[in-house]
Amino acid sequence: MHKIATLADAGSIDTSNWEEFLCTSAQEVFEMMIGMPLERCAVTSPYHAGEFTAVIGMAGALNGVFAIRCDERTACGLACGMLGVDEKEARAEVWDALGEVCNMVSGNFKGKTGKAGEMSVISVPTVIRGLDYRVRPLINGSVVECLLQTGDGMIHLRLDYKLG
Repeated sequence: MHKIATLADAGSIDTSNWEEFLCTSAQEVFEMMIGMPLERCAVTSPYHAGEFTAVIGMAGALNGVFAIRCDERTACGLACGMLGVDEKEARAEVWDALGEVCNMVSGNFKGKTGKAGEMSVISVPTVIRGLDYRVRPLINGSVVECLLQTGDGMIHLRLDYKLG
């Protein structure tokens, strides 16, 4: 059983590299587990919300929600690469594949954050399909985002969090 702890001094945690950690975590997971290279996009790149969103909650010293969003084509390409199957077979597995990728990227990121990650746990992933919804970020929380390009499309990573 994991013990959930809080930081005595959340101000002592350096979050200045977290955007880089988030992008690097995704690049490592996608390259190793899917065989799919990711290129970081310029901050000014326009992003249109995708119809697949996988989310994972974080609790402990790092509290928040981590999300990966992409369109159906990108999600299907991710499942094809991860499972080594054709597009027809991948369509049935898109939900589970995207949830597992969210799990791996958030775990990899958490491991890079030092004490905050060590003192936190993550939930099981939830995958949402659709375009007609809004996410309400944490009040007085912080946000780290990263936009990445695959051969199939864009992947948007976002962490809404609070330390404490």
